[in-house]
Amino acid sequence: MIVCPNCNHLNPDGAVQCEACYTPLPATTNCPSCGATVQADAAFCGQCGYNLHVTAPNTVAATVAPDISVEVPPLVHPDPLVYSQAEVTSGSTNYNSPNHSPLPPTQMSVPEPDVTSTQNIISPPDVETEPASSEQESPITPPQTIQPIQPVAASRTQLQQVTARLVHVQTDRLVELPQNLSVIHMGKPNDRIPPDIDVSGFPNSEIVSRIHADIRAEGDAYYIEDVGSSNGTYINNLPLLPGNRHRLRPGDRISLGKGDMVTFLFQMS
Repeated sequence: MIVCPNCNHLNPDGAVQCEACYTPLPATTNCPSCGATVQADAAFCGQCGYNLHVTAPNTVAATVAPDISVEVPPLVHPDPLVYSQAEVTSGSTNYNSPNHSPLPPTQMSVPEPDVTSTQNIISPPDVETEPASSEQESPITPPQTIQPIQPVAASRTQLQQVTARLVHVQTDRLVELPQNLSVIHMGKPNDRIPPDIDVSGFPNSEIVSRIHADIRAEGDAYYIEDVGSSNGTYINNLPLLPGNRHRLRPGDRISLGKGDMVTFLFQMS
């Protein structure tokens, strides 16, 4: 029987977990003396009291590796390959020594390097130079007149500056668009948004609202949009819906109100 370590319930031999509390049961083994089932970690057999920690007589002892000694021959110093100049000239070298070669050393002649070929390789190419004469004076270069530098940025700005204008078709009057404003209001005098282009002096201006249209300048481009006028804004005889804007191009026809009665032509230069 296997005793549960948790609830001390007796479980049959070979059980893996307790029948009462389902706790995993310890591993079991057989007593080498009486063959009864005992726990693997038990110190004594519960049947016969055999000491389970005693090594069985038939236990094979650890195999001892045989002592194999290898005889290593003594080291032999190699013969020297180069002899000193003193030994060669004096002849004091013992050629009969076992550590020396039986043949005497042979003196070798080292060829001298070809100085001519070396100079041809190393020497730089010949450069004809004239010796500087202390009496010869260097020519004096007359001072050059420094021209003042013209402001390029200003000229470029003038070249790139774009001017826009409106030409009133009915009176052929010219209206320059202000260059310092990004939003140009078109209409008639009022207390809310005073117009930058006042059309009250043009004929038939009664059809134009006080706050009629805006022209917006974005770089070199100009856009026009209706800001809720009563009679609408027309571009090339097509109505411009409120909230939409139209990019003006040279020659576009702008009509403030119906009937093409207050009309401007957009020009750029």
